[in-house]
Amino acid sequence: MDENTRSGLKKLVEDAEAGIAKSILRWKYKKEGRLAPAEEVMEAESRVVADTAHDILAKRSKTVWNELKKVYVKKGGDREDSAK
Repeated sequence: MDENTRSGLKKLVEDAEAGIAKSILRWKYKKEGRLAPAEEVMEAESRVVADTAHDILAKRSKTVWNELKKVYVKKGGDREDSAK
């Protein structure tokens, strides 16, 4: 995939993540009975929320992946022992 396509796709995904975060923030403000802030503020808040969520998911997925690898290696070792 060429760099222009990759950067375009990345921007599209980031915009979608921010859009979802903005919808959730609007819902949260409405549920709390507060007025939503100006569009520029909502945009900035949604980008921060999306980035934070992305970082958390990346960190958690690494932890899950490492745990799965440990289990797989352990099970692989058990198979070798049971074959003896």
